[in-house]
Amino acid sequence: MKKILSFMDWGIFALRLYHYILLLSQALAVSEFSIRTLLNVIWLSIAFFVPLLFWFPQRRMNKVWFCILELLLGGSYYVHSVIDPDLTSKADYLLPSLTMGYLLTKQTLWIIPVIVFIPFSFQSYLRLSWEQALSIGTDNLLFCFIGMWASFVAKAYNQKNTLVDEVERQNKLLTHYSAEIEKMTLLEERNRMSKELHDTLGHSFISLILSLDASIALMDSKPAEAKDRLTRLRTLAENNLDEMRNIVHEMGEEEESSLIRQVESLVVRFREHTGTVLTLSLPETERSIRFEVRQAVLRVIQESLTNALKHGKASQLHLELKFSESDLQLSVRNNGNPIDKLNYGFGLTTMKQRVERLGGHLQLSCGEGTPAVTEVRCEIPLKGVMPHGEN
Repeated sequence: MKKILSFMDWGIFALRLYHYILLLSQALAVSEFSIRTLLNVIWLSIAFFVPLLFWFPQRRMNKVWFCILELLLGGSYYVHSVIDPDLTSKADYLLPSLTMGYLLTKQTLWIIPVIVFIPFSFQSYLRLSWEQALSIGTDNLLFCFIGMWASFVAKAYNQKNTLVDEVERQNKLLTHYSAEIEKMTLLEERNRMSKELHDTLGHSFISLILSLDASIALMDSKPAEAKDRLTRLRTLAENNLDEMRNIVHEMGEEEESSLIRQVESLVVRFREHTGTVLTLSLPETERSIRFEVRQAVLRVIQESLTNALKHGKASQLHLELKFSESDLQLSVRNNGNPIDKLNYGFGLTTMKQRVERLGGHLQLSCGEGTPAVTEVRCEIPLKGVMPHGEN
């Protein structure tokens, strides 16, 4: 089904070839080979091959010139073969009419009346009645419409398959996009909850410590033992507080706290869901950055990859991330369709505003060349951070 257009092209080509083989056999079937026979063969060969310079299945697609040359060369030979007394087996013009109907465009609609009136060019010579000439022209018109119908069916199947492929690609992209949104949402919620737990539990433990301090000061009976126990409770509470802070701190940081590992994970999932060629250029060392900056970078990458496939129909992408002394630099390039107007959609506009709130800037550009390269470039300053892992 996916190759229906190619199958129809080659089928029409085969019918046209069959027609010219029949004409060639008629030209060579004369009793004596003569100069006229040789000229007919040459004429017939030119009529067959020259139009193919402009249309050939899956190779050349200049349908307008093919139809013009088919009429001038093939049509004139058809009229000649009908009139020539040596060509006793009269040919018809049905299969060429079918071919031109199959390749018909808005620029060649004038062909329809031409093929109808071709029989009238030899009507007087053969002394055909108007009904006979009109019957031959109607047959030509019928085969032209059959070719148009075949072209419509082939294009409909091709458009259907293209739409199916596009829906499948969009579904893969949507699946990837949904998974990324879910992950980002969970990370933001975990970060919010960790801060809230830290503030709430921290306050509770501090209150406990203060209460224990007051109890120690007020104890009168068995002061030594009570003081010893309360001191141990205070120490235990302090240890619990430290442990709880460690737990909350671990909750606040996502499992992949390294930006590089997060980018690699995102790219792996993107390749898996979309099957797109995506190359990476990542730094060997990383700088420790805030959660907000890390989330902004990941969102920009996600939005850039999504737009490259959804709008640019890109087949190859390249992602580059690097750190300088003062900022983080991100570049996402793709070979998709060139952008006529550099418009920021809702997603990129939101990312641009988010990056600018962090003191950075985001830029979309489309370079010239073959193929054109579309690039999303982002720079975010790193204020007072140390290399990752250093004190």
